[in-house]
Amino acid sequence: MFPNPFWQALTTEHAAIAVGEGLARRYPADVIPFAGVADTGEEAMRALRDLLEPGEAIYVAGDKLELIPGLEQVREIAGYQMSFSSDVMEPGEASAPPIELLASEHASDMVGLTDVAFPGFFRKKTHVLGSYWGIRRDGKLVAMAGERVALPGFREISAVCTHPSYTGKGYAAVLIRHILRVHSVRALRSFLHVAAANERAISLYERLGFVKTETIIFRQIRRPGPR
Repeated sequence: MFPNPFWQALTTEHAAIAVGEGLARRYPADVIPFAGVADTGEEAMRALRDLLEPGEAIYVAGDKLELIPGLEQVREIAGYQMSFSSDVMEPGEASAPPIELLASEHASDMVGLTDVAFPGFFRKKTHVLGSYWGIRRDGKLVAMAGERVALPGFREISAVCTHPSYTGKGYAAVLIRHILRVHSVRALRSFLHVAAANERAISLYERLGFVKTETIIFRQIRRPGPR
C-alpha cells in the first residue's frame, strides 16, 4: 500500500515540518528518528547523508539502499504494514477504563512509557504528529497509542504500548478501538507498522480487523563520526 511511507508523508501531510529538500527529507531530531528518500540511488543517499550530523543515526524504509561512503547500516528491522479493512471488530469491554487525550504537558510521561517498550523511537515532540490517547492507573500513564505517519486520507496508528506491570488487561485493544472510531468519524483509513517478529502484536491487530498489506524493512543508517 505504502512502500515508502515516510517519504510519502514528508512530501504531503508532513511537508510543513520536513527538514531537507530534493531527494531526501527527514523529521526533526526531537520528533522522530525517521527519514524518507525519493529512491535508493546514490544521489538520494548523498542528500540523506547531508541531513545527518556526524554520529547520528536515522531509520529509512526500503528493501535495498545503495549506501555511499559516509553512510553505514547499523541494523534492520523486518516488518509488516497492516491496514484496517474490517467493519466488524471484537466487542469492546463494557468496563473499559477511561481514555485520556494526551497533550504537550504529558510529553515526559509518553516518552517514559514508550522507552520501556521501544527506547529512542518516541521523543519529546513526537506528539506534534497527531493525537495521542492514554490510560492511567493511580495517576500513572500505563498504556497509550496515537498517530504518527499522516498521508492524504490515511493515518498510521503508532506507539501502541502498555507498561509491563499492566499487560493482559486489554488496554492496547481499548485504545486501538478508540482510534479506529476517531478515524471513522474523520473519514480516515487506519494502518500501522509492526515488527515481523512481534507475533503477539500481529495476532492482536488481526483480531481487531487489520490485514497485512506490505512487507517492509526499516534500516537504521548512520553517518560515522563523533557526536
